[in-house]
Amino acid sequence: MSNKPIVALVGRPNVGKSTLFNRLVGERLAIVEDIPGTTRDRLYADVEWGGRVFTLIDTGGIVTGEADEMSQMVRQQAQVAIDEADVIVMLCDIEGGVTSADQDIADILRRTSKTILLAVNKTDNLKREVDLPEFYALGLGDPMPVSALQGLDTGELLEAIVHALPPLPDEPEEEQHLLHVAIVGRTNVGKSSLLNQLLGEQRVIVSETPGATRDAVDMHIHHDGEEIVMIDTAGIRRRGQVAPGVEKYSVLRTLKAIQRADVALLMLDATEGVTDQDTHIASYVLDEAKSVIVLLNKWDLVEKSTLTLEQFELHVRERLQFMPYVPVLSISALTGQRVGRILPLAKRMYAERHQRLSTAELNDMVRNATAKHSPPTGRGTKLRFYYATQAEVDPPTFIFFVNDARLVHLSYKRYLENEIRERYPFEGTPIRLFFRSHEEK
Repeated sequence: MSNKPIVALVGRPNVGKSTLFNRLVGERLAIVEDIPGTTRDRLYADVEWGGRVFTLIDTGGIVTGEADEMSQMVRQQAQVAIDEADVIVMLCDIEGGVTSADQDIADILRRTSKTILLAVNKTDNLKREVDLPEFYALGLGDPMPVSALQGLDTGELLEAIVHALPPLPDEPEEEQHLLHVAIVGRTNVGKSSLLNQLLGEQRVIVSETPGATRDAVDMHIHHDGEEIVMIDTAGIRRRGQVAPGVEKYSVLRTLKAIQRADVALLMLDATEGVTDQDTHIASYVLDEAKSVIVLLNKWDLVEKSTLTLEQFELHVRERLQFMPYVPVLSISALTGQRVGRILPLAKRMYAERHQRLSTAELNDMVRNATAKHSPPTGRGTKLRFYYATQAEVDPPTFIFFVNDARLVHLSYKRYLENEIRERYPFEGTPIRLFFRSHEEK
């Protein structure tokens, strides 16, 4: 369970944070406009540089002093990012010079115990040498010149960020790892009610008001003699449709909870079906390669017919077609209906997640699979398999050595995954398949 370091980009409005975010991430993910205050919600993406991976957060511009309600919420949002970050990059604008807002933000940052890096944007002309020393007045160390638009010196900034990250933890001594189960979903689908059912007592606040849970909360429970860590998380809302208040700023903690989990319980509201936001949250879990149980909550409120459950499951699988391997349970967190099935299933999935297949049985599977369905041909050459091995567990990861990896079509990769799952289900767990050409080391 990796917990990636977090780096937050902060600064006053319109200094180029979103442009720099896009440049460091390598994709146009953040909306970039010349209008101050365009960025409202935090945006997250993983960045890899120098062998380290960290999560970069783009925040809205911090407005100090008197501000309207929206500016106050953006400032509150940025404060959460600052609190959660391991490294903070303050971005200034050399064309605007050092402003009173820059001074106020620098004062806030100096009061933290975090590592602060100072970057000065738009230094793609002669102003670099002339005006840069002015930013020493902020008291945040050496200002680093960058041009987010042109990409100048962003590599040097990435080097400085990686150097400032907390060191990688030493390999811990072998110890028993407790199963971590995170309850995730959008607001008001019943996550806290489910946790209370599993705990057997009212230890989490349950409210009809969306967003009652603000942080990820860990609770230890015992099930059939085994200790399990349950993580209750705040509901994730769609960007642009969030209500004012602290609830809006809880997404980061939920994403960190998913990283810490082994199994995620993805809760859906059976009275509403699978929404776009549900699929969005499912993609977060898939990105972290976690095992998943889909829970159709509020099943007691659904008007039943002989085909209802079958129709609902078909609907779920159509909407979550990118994870066809997940089990679906219809439950009621309010009445406890079928809640007793959840933890035994999670424990079984956790065991399968750590299952390691022998090289002999894996290669036997490959021989049978290629005999049943001949590998594709391309460039005048037929795909040939030499050897297969399981490289990792958690999640199960398999490497296939072939004559030319470029010949492996997506359809044949899916076929091989299905063949593996036919013998070894890995229920609810994503498996990763990699192909290496014979000449590759």
